[in-house]
Amino acid sequence: MTTTNARVDEAGREKIKEIVCDILEIEPGDMTDTSLFKDDHGADSMGAIEILSALESTFDVTIEQSELTRMVNLDSVVAVVNDAPAN
Repeated sequence: MTTTNARVDEAGREKIKEIVCDILEIEPGDMTDTSLFKDDHGADSMGAIEILSALESTFDVTIEQSELTRMVNLDSVVAVVNDAPAN
C-alpha cells in the first residue's frame, strides 16, 4: 500500500497560520514565516500538541508526536504537514 504525503498550497499555508495564531492567541500580523513559537510567541508544549491535533484533523494527515521538535515556526510546520502521510 502506498501512502501519499499532503502538499500544502498557499491557501493551506494560510490555514496553518490561522490555526497556530488561534491556538497561541497571537495576531497573524505578529507572526512571520520564521518567528519562533516558543521564543518569540511564548508557546508551550500543550500549545504544540493542540496545533498538532488541529493540523491532523484539518489536513487529514497523521503526524507523529516526535515531529513536535521540528515544529518551531510556520515554515517548519508547513514542512511537517507536507511530510506527513495522508490518511
